[in-house]
Order: sequence, then C-alpha cells, then structure tokens
Amino acid sequence: MGPHWVYILASQRNGTLYVGVTRDLPKRVHEHRTGLFGGFTDRYAVKLLVFAEPHDTAVAAIQREKNIKHWPRRWELALIEHDNPDWRDLYADLV
Repeated sequence: MGPHWVYILASQRNGTLYVGVTRDLPKRVHEHRTGLFGGFTDRYAVKLLVFAEPHDTAVAAIQREKNIKHWPRRWELALIEHDNPDWRDLYADLV
C-alpha cells in the first residue's frame, strides 16, 4: 500500500485553505473537486491541490495534519510557497 498524505487545498492563491489527511490522495481530491460530500470545501470552492506531503504511517500523517491546522496562517502559506511558489494546481500530476 502507498503512503498516507497530508494535503492542502486552496480556493485561489492566498485564499481559503483546507488541510486534510488521506490514504488515497487522487480519490480524495477528486471528491473535494466534485463536491461529493459537500461541506467546507464545497461551500468555499476550495478545490486546488497546492501542497501534498507523504507519510509512512497514518499516525504520522494525522499528527502532521493536526500540527499544521494549529499553525498561524502565515506558516501555512510559507509551507505552500516553499514547494509550490506559483500555487500551481498539483492535481494534474496525480491523474
């Protein structure tokens, strides 16, 4: 089986952010993009995959997700811009 993923979705550059964790990144991002489950990402049009980080275990991924969710917003923005300075939608790389 593959890694567990921590990911960040954005509505646009410097827009609304969503931090999540999943075992199947392509599937989960597709669910967000299509609004399959509604909720926050659907309501605020948070559909661009701007950050993805693999982890070997679910425990590590969940802990990282919790840590990021408690960070100041500027740290989250810096994390995205470190690896993805253009805020490119990374979803195309998955499919």
